[in-house]
Order: sequence, then C-alpha cells, then structure tokens
Amino acid sequence: MKGGVDKLIVHVAEQTLEAFDCAQQKVFETCISTAKNGVGQQSGSECTPLGQHRIRAKIGAGAPENTVFVGRRATGEIYSPALADKFPQRDWILTRILWLCGNQPGFNRGGDVDTQRRYIYLHGAPDSHAMGQPSSHGCVKMRNRDIIALFDLVQVGTQVDIVE
Repeated sequence: MKGGVDKLIVHVAEQTLEAFDCAQQKVFETCISTAKNGVGQQSGSECTPLGQHRIRAKIGAGAPENTVFVGRRATGEIYSPALADKFPQRDWILTRILWLCGNQPGFNRGGDVDTQRRYIYLHGAPDSHAMGQPSSHGCVKMRNRDIIALFDLVQVGTQVDIVE
C-alpha cells in the first residue's frame, strides 16, 4: 500500500487516533471523540467497543465536506448551524464513514457484542463538537478534514485496534 495505512490505533484514554504504514511508521495522528458512556461491547450500551477490528466499508467517497448521512446514506443535506437548530436531537454523522467490523468472535463479533451490527463507525462531526473528550454514542468522531484525509489513506480491510 504505497502511501497507505496498514493499521489504525484508537487510544480511548488519550482520545487520539494514530495511523501506521507497513513499516510501522506513524503517518497520521489526530484528536478524536469516543463514547460519553465509556468503553464496552454490549449492544445498546452506547459505548465504544474495544479490541481488534477492521474497516468493513468506506462510505462517502467524493461527497462534499459536511454531507449529512442517515443510515449510511447521504440525505442531500449539508450540515450547518441552521440545520442543527432545526434538528436538535440528530446524531450528526458527516462527510465520510469508515464502518467497523469486529475481528474477535464472542468479544466484538457475533451475538450482542457485534461491532458491525452496532453500526460503529469512524466518521466526521460538526466543527462545533469538541474533540479530545468523550461525547459520542459509541462511534469514533473526527474533524471533517481529518476523516477526509484518513479516508484516502485506508482501504477496506485495514486493521483498527481500539485500546483503553
């Protein structure tokens, strides 16, 4: 993967994401926001799942920055403060989605602990959302410019480790 990333590490305690190439050199790092409910595997917990994952799907290639996604589909809306005022309860998933799948049966894959069926993503968030502190419903939120940059570095199948 020339210029690409072989592995991502999400550090929950530090609220950072690091990307490494095949030579294990760090090629990208950014502040993120994981779940306000902490870490956990259980469906319905709104926690960020730990363990070894991989990118199952890349969604939103070429979409304009601040494109709004609902159910992994672009709604045709572009996020703005006015739109946020109109829909105050929406969980804003913007710009790009990297959908995760657990790699550890019984821990983050299958049954009531399945990361993919929990719809856990790396995704863009409004610029008004603070990074560096937990605030999501289980996903890993990023600045839009950061998810765009990361999206172009990874492929489906890229390893993603989420650690405390």
